[in-house]
Amino acid sequence: MSALSAPQASPATTRLLSRWLLVGEWRAHPVRALVAILAIAIGVSLGFAIHLINAAAFNEFSTAVKSLSGQADVQVAGREALFDEAIYPWLAQRDGVAMASPVLDLQAAVAGKTDGGPLHILAFDVFRAGFISPDLIGAPADGKPFDTLADDALFLSPAALRWLNVAQGDKIALQSGTGTVSLRVAGSLQRARAGQRIAVMDIGAAQWRFNKLGKLSRIDLKLRQGVNRDAFQAGLARALEAQYPGRFQVGQPNDENQNSRNNNLSRAYRVNLTVLALVALFTGAFLVFSTQALSVIRRRGQFALLRVLGMERGQLLRQVLLEGASLGVVGAALGIAGGYAMAAVALRFFGGDLGAGYFAGVQPQVQFTPVAAFVYFALGLGVALLGCAAPALEAARAAPAIALKSGSEEVVTTRLAKTWPALACLLLAGALTLLPPVFELPLFGYLSIALLLIGAIALMPQLAAVVFRFLQRAWLRTETSKHAPVRSLTLARLANASGQAGIALGGVLSSFSLMVAMAIMVSSFRVSVDDWLLQILPADLYARTAASGGTAGLNPREQAAITALPGVARVDFQRLRSLSLAPDRPNVVLLARPVNLADPEKSMVLVGDTLPVPDGAKPVWLSEAAADLYNVKPGQQIALPLAGGLHKFFVAGIWRDYARSSGAIQMPLTDYRALTGDLDVSDAALWLAKDATGEQLQQRLKALPFGASLEVSNPSAIRALSLQIFDRSFAVTYLLEAIAIVIGLFGVAATFSAQTLARAREFGMLRHVGVTRGQILSILALEGGALTALGIATGFVLGLLISFVLVFIVNPQSFHWTMQLHLPWPLIATVAAALLTAAAATALIAGRQALSSGPIRAVREDW
Repeated sequence: MSALSAPQASPATTRLLSRWLLVGEWRAHPVRALVAILAIAIGVSLGFAIHLINAAAFNEFSTAVKSLSGQADVQVAGREALFDEAIYPWLAQRDGVAMASPVLDLQAAVAGKTDGGPLHILAFDVFRAGFISPDLIGAPADGKPFDTLADDALFLSPAALRWLNVAQGDKIALQSGTGTVSLRVAGSLQRARAGQRIAVMDIGAAQWRFNKLGKLSRIDLKLRQGVNRDAFQAGLARALEAQYPGRFQVGQPNDENQNSRNNNLSRAYRVNLTVLALVALFTGAFLVFSTQALSVIRRRGQFALLRVLGMERGQLLRQVLLEGASLGVVGAALGIAGGYAMAAVALRFFGGDLGAGYFAGVQPQVQFTPVAAFVYFALGLGVALLGCAAPALEAARAAPAIALKSGSEEVVTTRLAKTWPALACLLLAGALTLLPPVFELPLFGYLSIALLLIGAIALMPQLAAVVFRFLQRAWLRTETSKHAPVRSLTLARLANASGQAGIALGGVLSSFSLMVAMAIMVSSFRVSVDDWLLQILPADLYARTAASGGTAGLNPREQAAITALPGVARVDFQRLRSLSLAPDRPNVVLLARPVNLADPEKSMVLVGDTLPVPDGAKPVWLSEAAADLYNVKPGQQIALPLAGGLHKFFVAGIWRDYARSSGAIQMPLTDYRALTGDLDVSDAALWLAKDATGEQLQQRLKALPFGASLEVSNPSAIRALSLQIFDRSFAVTYLLEAIAIVIGLFGVAATFSAQTLARAREFGMLRHVGVTRGQILSILALEGGALTALGIATGFVLGLLISFVLVFIVNPQSFHWTMQLHLPWPLIATVAAALLTAAAATALIAGRQALSSGPIRAVREDW
């Protein structure tokens, strides 16, 4: 027997054969390979680019925050935005402290400037700040060394100078209350980071000018040499908590809490963007699968002949895996290069926040990270190998004697499509939706979506067989079937070659279902925000101090002037405050405003019922985000830092707030004023009297002595601006959605084209038995339309299920708010029509090419 065995090929011969097979396949079907490579390249490039952009922006943001702390060892900050400076001497004289530097941190609106937000002002004692934050001391002009102490001097960073379009010696007007403070640009901050818009001035001048006498934001401490920072921090925290319970937080610059606070600002947004970017990569995985599966089907006889001539199963398995891996290597390499280029362009022209506003005021530079590049390269290669694994195993397992026979192609797809793994994936996907988030991220939700897609695609051959066999039986019972051979042949082919139909259907299913899911998610969010805006803007006009900053506000005298205006039927004032409930989370916003205690739903958009308030308790209502982030439920109590201490409040209910993802809390304005003595407000909602018009009232507001500082808007303008901001924030999501649609269209076209060209012998046999070219083309068009229609119908159902996971699982676990479901029918119908047209047109074009060789040549290899 050994004498009859095929001789063992040398390694060089094996490599040569492998190269011939690989290059020959690419030459025979370059478009199909190019589409698979392109899908992988786009997926890798989008994911890598978004990672680089987010990493650059986050690192630059964190570095910029750290630079504002200078060389401080320990920082003491209040849980309220400002605290009494009486604590300063106590800290400065504490054992182990070498230097204590008081800091007043303000956000001041620039008069007459509506873009870019307020100006960030840091006020220091220059003599003490020199030991801790020397980079933040302004450089005065020659001959004016005392400008650092002047009460009208302001030092601006280069980015702030460009933003305000001012130079040294110019004056700028900053808002304080409803008035303005004129300050002189005395110099610049040459050591400020690129893109950092900050200003520095003397702390005494800032307290006086902005009406913050006796108030500080934080105190930076420089410790004596040899003092252990961690031990000092722990001891100081205990002492402050004992003497001033719930009033102060002690930390170190850029410590774990600060990093977590910075990270939590945008983590959910960044992770969701990355997952959306990888949608294209998933589509690429399926395109590799369809490419290799169709290649294995078409070359089944060739592989069998190679096996007969001595190629081992392992060699054949490695060959098919090599072909798939080559697609992954080329696609991933192109993706890494493209991702770096995309990140550089995006950071150059759009900044690091990608329109979402998380990293405004920083100017990051893209940095190539080899580890991330390796991870995304491996991801692209792994996706390609995963896509070709099943076809490779089938090619290696095929018996040569059976594979050499014509007509055995359907056996391949039958083996590739098994029911139980698909059902297991679908059941597991449903179970995963019940699991909680991991590290506050919906990882199980993402995994559930992936399993839904895999299970549904794997189930498509069985579904196609059931549907088309049912249609064939129904068709054959009709009288028309006896006189319509084209339709009969079409249904016969679809009913009896469901495996190959399933491969084509998978392309339609993956692309269309993901498009539907993403479209429903974005549309649901947008419609929910629009409806929410309609409910929270019941007044006729809204007035606030222009370009809102921390130094703006309306005092009681100005509130009375607004209330007494002719044409005003009712005014509701609101006070906004920033509070820190946990050192590792961003601050929440406290909204003190009139609340209808008898029916709170008239004052806010409640989620669920509100609870009756116990006697003597002070009620608050938490936003969904605040309740979720701090694990507080209605009926429980929450302690809030107000008026220099902790005060307990009764949580009466949960309300919906899409404006503040870090959390917000509402409380009655009367309770807030009674507790804090703060009578100022941030903005006002005005209802018109019967005979008044909005335009008249706007003119009267502007005519007030402080009217120039007021920004007056009607609900329609606020709503339009809010939706414009929403669309800008989701611009990248819209782009990723469009890319997924385009890849889906190319994938469907490539799959149908490859299948049609692979059936040249079948078409030749049909020509021999009398079927005309026109009839074959009609069969192809009907097949393409029928398969795509089934894929669209199934894809819609699957996309709807995925959107349920996105809307009701992923979104609440990521952003901590709920929304209503809305289906964008026009967009779904448009993409469905595009897919249907692309499939039918591709089948016709490929059919013409497959029929061009003539019937004799087409069947010459048939045995």
